[in-house]
Amino acid sequence: MEVARVLPSVEGQMIGPFIFFDRMGPVRFDAAQAQDVRPHPHIGLSTVTYLFEGAMIHRDSLGTERVIEPGAVNLMTAGRGIVHSERHDATVKARGGPLFGIQSWVALPKGDEECAPAFHHSGTEALPVVEDAGVRARVVLGTAFGATSPVPLSSPSFYVEAQLAAGARLPIDPTHEDRALFTLGGAVEVDGTEFPPGQMLVIRRGVATSVTALEPARVMVLGGEPMEGPRYIWWNFVASDLDRIDQAKDAWRRGRFDLIPMDHDEFIPAPEDGPGRPRPQKPRP
Repeated sequence: MEVARVLPSVEGQMIGPFIFFDRMGPVRFDAAQAQDVRPHPHIGLSTVTYLFEGAMIHRDSLGTERVIEPGAVNLMTAGRGIVHSERHDATVKARGGPLFGIQSWVALPKGDEECAPAFHHSGTEALPVVEDAGVRARVVLGTAFGATSPVPLSSPSFYVEAQLAAGARLPIDPTHEDRALFTLGGAVEVDGTEFPPGQMLVIRRGVATSVTALEPARVMVLGGEPMEGPRYIWWNFVASDLDRIDQAKDAWRRGRFDLIPMDHDEFIPAPEDGPGRPRPQKPRP
């Protein structure tokens, strides 16, 4: 499966609290090709899983077991530490099937980095949809286009999936300091420049703009307020304190994280440390 890692990147590490952004697929597995994501740990962040095609089974060390399907959202808050897996069901493993989605990470404010882990699922019917003039926007997180998602947030941010008919225009107002647009499918035009799919367009702070679909298109719009300071990121761990990263490494290697009650026969080992320590991921200036 092709995974496009958009954040963090050399050009920019964070957009508001968003510190990680992976596009998974689109792919269609043949029989026996589907690969599970085995149990692994997180600290200091919330994972946001949102699918366009396919389904995954989420399990975590809180005892959660939940199937996520297109148009729903899973928000898993790691806080001081959580372990989770994402697996395909037996039908997909036996017969194959599609998968297309985004997993993003939202860094937690310093005061919440050691909070109790939690999990929240909102089904398709719970997320508000706004439709107008060829635009259909589903508000996944936060408030946008006059609608508010029920998903709990740790810091001011927003996250929207928008589908645009050819010629439709989506306004992007400077409600938050950091804003960006990820082109998922179809060519779009922003400020007179055409962009193909697979681009993360960071919008200049304080500037109102819009995106126009040159053909039927799908985009993700995201953003929020910058973190109160830089964050370190190493493997699956995010923290404002480098020593906390070292503690998490040691805890995973020594088996000190809580395990998933129904899924603990295998795990992803921590990678070997490279030279030096991880560099902090700073908000853009």
